[in-house]
Amino acid sequence: MTNSIIPQNAPYNDAQRAWLSGFFAGMQKSSAPSDQSDARVIHILYGSQTGNSESVANDIAAAVKGQGLLAAVKSMADVELEQLVKMEYLLIVTSTYGEGEMPDSAQMLWDELSADSAPKMEQTKFAVLALGDTSYDLFCQAGIEIDARLAELGAERLVERVDCDVDFDHTAEEWIGQITPIVAEGAITTTSTGGEESTTSAYNRKNPFATKITANRLLTSEESSKETRHYEFSLEGSGLTYEAGDALNVVPQNCPVLVASILNAVGCKGDDEQSVNGQTMTLSEALRGSFEIKLPSKDLLQAIATQSADKEFSELVNSGDKDKLSKYLWGRDTLDLLLQFPSVKFSADELIGLLKPLQHRAYSISSSGKMHPDSVHLTVASVRYNSHDRDHKGVCSTYMADLVDDNSDVKIFFSPNTSFRVPEDDSLPIIMVGPGTGIAPFRAFLQEREFRKASGKNWLLFGDRNEATDYIYRDEIEAMQKNGVINRLDLAFSRDQEEKI
Repeated sequence: MTNSIIPQNAPYNDAQRAWLSGFFAGMQKSSAPSDQSDARVIHILYGSQTGNSESVANDIAAAVKGQGLLAAVKSMADVELEQLVKMEYLLIVTSTYGEGEMPDSAQMLWDELSADSAPKMEQTKFAVLALGDTSYDLFCQAGIEIDARLAELGAERLVERVDCDVDFDHTAEEWIGQITPIVAEGAITTTSTGGEESTTSAYNRKNPFATKITANRLLTSEESSKETRHYEFSLEGSGLTYEAGDALNVVPQNCPVLVASILNAVGCKGDDEQSVNGQTMTLSEALRGSFEIKLPSKDLLQAIATQSADKEFSELVNSGDKDKLSKYLWGRDTLDLLLQFPSVKFSADELIGLLKPLQHRAYSISSSGKMHPDSVHLTVASVRYNSHDRDHKGVCSTYMADLVDDNSDVKIFFSPNTSFRVPEDDSLPIIMVGPGTGIAPFRAFLQEREFRKASGKNWLLFGDRNEATDYIYRDEIEAMQKNGVINRLDLAFSRDQEEKI
């Protein structure tokens, strides 16, 4: 008999479900606490670069509050060390940025936590869920370091740390199912959700907002050696809001020409039906919208090495010399390798099993949500290059530039960045260094300062290759300088002289 308090789709195994049923049966016989302050508070902190950790943190909070506990969800950027050491129950979800670095939102707290002067945390019970990407050498390094440091400071580990690859949903659900009954054991519960929690939107990584690109214009000149474009996405009817400094995540689709070329190379038919995440679709559709097909995964590299029986390539893949392998792969993609070893063939199931899920791409927003409440702007360089006798294209940048038209629905969601904001004090000066597309967030900052009629001075440093072809947003920048929004402007163009400077 299923206890109606436990959702049937909750990620618990039979033993956990039985334990929870008994737990709630006992709780229902007792009277509810008269004061919510008696209920156990579970502090859930996230360190997020593109929004994944924040999304998982909110999933944890929903599971915790579903068991009658109070959940307080916060970015690590919003927590001081003296607050952290007072937390009795602490669950941390963190991503790893770049080559083993802390995400921006976690860096300041980590600096304090890792210092020799950090206090003991012997009253804290904790667990860490780490998100990462096995394509990088220091997989989940941020989570590994936080987990080890908390234990070093005397905190009690409730469960072993779990490390998640890019397809983290199932692993995260299992971890949530494991930790929830542990933090609930013996707790006084409440029927109210209460507690602090982050503001969540109806649209997120699991449920992105489908919209239209209403503007797509070239910013660089036709003679430029680069292609930088300005995009505007409609937010009408979404209820979505954003702040200058936030990121916009775009869910791309792979180039159909690349999909067809890969299918031809491995000897598969595109109309073969496959089951992907509970949906039936053709193999072509799966490769177009569900899997990363440009950059080869470690599993795919190993499979190519095994099938090709190429001694040199096999030794390279199996040598453990990551620097040497990275140099070899520089400028090469999956199709390059398949064309290099034409004897390599895969069935549809084998191919899909060797690919990673296609990930969203995060871009700095280049507009102020106050000045443009019904749209969000991006400034994106289209990635195009020739390598190994083939033209290559960036996945998302050329998806927006080439494949999206007036009839296309583009899926998006926001990632807040509370550690990167226009100062609340409008009298403070700002120095902004934004060469190339790095100007994107500072265009947003300047719009925000203009909207707020901030009295603080704004100093912008901008540069690129050539002034005549690459001075993007020139008219806007000069207008802001003329009307006093930009108080000082310094420009630097590296190739307007004989030697690159």
